[in-house]
Amino acid sequence: MLLQEQAAVVTGASRGIGRAIALTLARHGASVVINGTREELLESLAGEIRQLGGNCIVCAGDVSNEKVASHVIEAAVGHFGKIDILVNNAGINNRSSTLEMGIDDWQKVMDVNLNSALYFCRAALPFMIERKYGKIVNVTSTTAKTPHRNAAPSYGASKAGVNYLTQHLALEMAKHNIYVNAICPGPIDTDMSQQWTEEYRREAIARIPLGKLGTPQNVADAVLFLASSMSDFITGESINLNGGTYMN
Repeated sequence: MLLQEQAAVVTGASRGIGRAIALTLARHGASVVINGTREELLESLAGEIRQLGGNCIVCAGDVSNEKVASHVIEAAVGHFGKIDILVNNAGINNRSSTLEMGIDDWQKVMDVNLNSALYFCRAALPFMIERKYGKIVNVTSTTAKTPHRNAAPSYGASKAGVNYLTQHLALEMAKHNIYVNAICPGPIDTDMSQQWTEEYRREAIARIPLGKLGTPQNVADAVLFLASSMSDFITGESINLNGGTYMN
């Protein structure tokens, strides 16, 4: 129980990676506030967490709205008296090329992927500063570090922005005993990847040195590490989790 008596917020928790993160934090003792846009999926997840004996609150809403960020963080503090852990996981992708991509599409990806991380951090940090403790984990992407033909430029640029925000906040907040790190997943076997053709799946796996796709649980385990005391001398890092597809 690495997170006993801690309170966590997880965005983008409706399914896939976010769902696995919320369940993993709860299994290790954290009380969890889960956010996403699919309220029925969030309620199902909350029921599963409660069956495990955990505490869970559902706060549905669009993370690109700054007021939603304030509401979610205030719900955590109101119900649990504090916020120890913030996981900015919510994100969307766009697969159009630079010339095909509409400016509205660019802005939407930026709003959800980058701006939301800023909104949630700004909402949570005053409470963390007051208690002189906090762990922030931003889920970005390998595409933040190297381009990918299957992602629009908005996706990589937004995730690269989150990586920089991670470093900047880590530098600013170190004096308050607040740790800020990021995880950069590569090919993960989620609902999205299950829509691939068999040919594309084989090609994707062939490009991975470890010869397999990652799982949502792989990402959740890395989040657990960064959210727990095991990572108490790590801040400002963007950790690759991609089976070796990008190394630095």
